[in-house]
Amino acid sequence: MLSKFSNEQRGTLLGVTAYLIWGFAALYWVQLQVVDTRDLLAHRVLWTVIAVLLTLLVAGRLTATLRLLRQPRTMAIMAAAAVFSAANWGIFIWAVTHEQATEAALGYFLLPLVNVVIGLTVFGERIDVAQKWGVAFAVAAVAVQVGYSGGLPLVALSLALTFGLYGAIRKGIAIESMEGLLLEALIMLPFAIGWLIYRDGAGFGVHGLKIDLLLIGAGFYSAVPLMTYVAASRLLPLTALGLVFYIGPTAQLIVAVWVFGEPLVPAQMVAFGLVWIGLVLVTMDGYRRARRARRLAVVTNNQTDYSKGD
Repeated sequence: MLSKFSNEQRGTLLGVTAYLIWGFAALYWVQLQVVDTRDLLAHRVLWTVIAVLLTLLVAGRLTATLRLLRQPRTMAIMAAAAVFSAANWGIFIWAVTHEQATEAALGYFLLPLVNVVIGLTVFGERIDVAQKWGVAFAVAAVAVQVGYSGGLPLVALSLALTFGLYGAIRKGIAIESMEGLLLEALIMLPFAIGWLIYRDGAGFGVHGLKIDLLLIGAGFYSAVPLMTYVAASRLLPLTALGLVFYIGPTAQLIVAVWVFGEPLVPAQMVAFGLVWIGLVLVTMDGYRRARRARRLAVVTNNQTDYSKGD
């Protein structure tokens, strides 16, 4: 059916699907409120390993992935990535099961701006005027939250920082997302199994069949959006995929306010507004730079072809 559409249309559809699944994830995890957050994290690791193992086995990519376990440098990098991935998973699950879904949405809206800061401080990247203004608006948004609540928006900042640092670490190693997810989960697996044994199943078989099925499904819920995202990234330019990204935290905010009934006070509205202004500046700047790069590439190719013709 998808073959009837262009690559761009298929990529957009797959990207939207991935971010909608991620965006509405709170609706999945909130059904597991009866299970302790630490238990949920352990189950998510276990069932993610099983789900991704089966996926890679069917795809014929499992053997090549398991060979990576014998590469010390690769596993060291993936271990560091696993720490931030586990922290991000745990903070998000805790947030949506403890009436903090609105702040979690703010965290993912902050992510592109945090990535700019990480690029500057970790990779020594130069940032232009639009990016500086984007970061300034993000700082202003955090200041508004501090002024309102009397403290830092720790959930939002923690989610943005852990995922941003996770991405920075993964940037240093050329491994496909699905293979990387398996390696990260395998690194976490001994700790997860130890916790499940210590907690006598960590809620499995205690709260009824529905909860057991949701715990098992956690692995597939982690794998499916990642698979669709990877497929989308191969069909779309990164700038287009970056625009689709905002569907995720937007869906999270809709769920938090209109489904969970979390209050959105004026100070939070101002904070979100400031972040959105910053995002518009950074996104439009990235779009302009990508267009310039494409035009330059076309001119260079034309000049190369002309030289060959001579």
